[in-house]
Amino acid sequence: MQPSNPHKLGIDELSSSLKQFDAIIDVRSPAEFALDHIPGAVNFPVLNNNERIQIGTLYKQVSPFAAKKLGAALVSKNIARHLEESLLELPREWRPLIYCWRGGERSGAFTHILNRIGWKAMQLEDGYQGFRKIVIAGLERAAKDFSFQVICGMTGSGKTRVLQDLQGQGAQILDLEGLAIHRGSVLGNEPDIDQPSQKGFETLLWNALNSLDPSQVVFVESESKKVGGLHIPDALMETIRAGKCIELRSNTETRVSWLLREYHHFVSNPESFKQKLSLLTSRYGKLKIDQWHDAIDQGKFSQLVQELLVAHYDPSYQSSIVRNFPNYREENFVSLENDSDEAFAKAAKHIIAQLTI
Repeated sequence: MQPSNPHKLGIDELSSSLKQFDAIIDVRSPAEFALDHIPGAVNFPVLNNNERIQIGTLYKQVSPFAAKKLGAALVSKNIARHLEESLLELPREWRPLIYCWRGGERSGAFTHILNRIGWKAMQLEDGYQGFRKIVIAGLERAAKDFSFQVICGMTGSGKTRVLQDLQGQGAQILDLEGLAIHRGSVLGNEPDIDQPSQKGFETLLWNALNSLDPSQVVFVESESKKVGGLHIPDALMETIRAGKCIELRSNTETRVSWLLREYHHFVSNPESFKQKLSLLTSRYGKLKIDQWHDAIDQGKFSQLVQELLVAHYDPSYQSSIVRNFPNYREENFVSLENDSDEAFAKAAKHIIAQLTI
């Protein structure tokens, strides 16, 4: 139903109307924005983190009226600052969409002022909470609408790199590790970059799937249910695991070479490498972990990576791939000759060719 307020956009119209706006402005606090937000939104908070806590405390401990009085003063001050610092040079034709948590006071105040100035600003009905419902429903729908071709392969076989080459050759991909900012496993975190929140990850998934054609197959890596600290939605994971599988195979030498290139941050930061391996103490015992630490101290990285593949990663892959991906077949594979650009491009081409057979 169309909202009675002409300056409000119904939440059901969001997906079809986003392109008509010149900016999406999230007026929630920076902490709320960091947790998750509409893709492409910019943060112009009308209450900062401390102010939001202050108003909430006042609301509960004193009265709603006292909270609204101080809140109005703070919101007015912050809107004035955004106008002076970011908006004064924008033309009259500029059209922003404004939202807050529930589509209430914060976004309403900002939208009202912008419209009084002369801009045609719109307020998103139901705010972020309404958007969140769209994401959840969209992911559930995607689990039914999409079909996936799963790229399997042992650690170091270059699955993510092949995904990138598949995309470069015109195929559709869903890069779960890229969206999660994590490469999987105990060593998979990206240096100096935090993973998104669970809600943020789901929004990124929703946005990525929205850019894909459900009538065409989507290539994706074989993953566990969790990528780092993030959980792949159950319905989507179930659909991915029901997809057809093709395995990317390469010899141990190639895998070691590729892993040393991809995880060079551990070579350049040995102490971080040690800390990560120490997380496996309960599984392999202190003696084995100390041996691996000694290998790091001696710079024997190739030897260590090969041992980690043989002792830790390969057995885990072999036991999980058949259990979790029922369409996995040993005879369905493509070989990666080495870790050169040409070899990855060739492997991607062969994967696409097998899809069309």
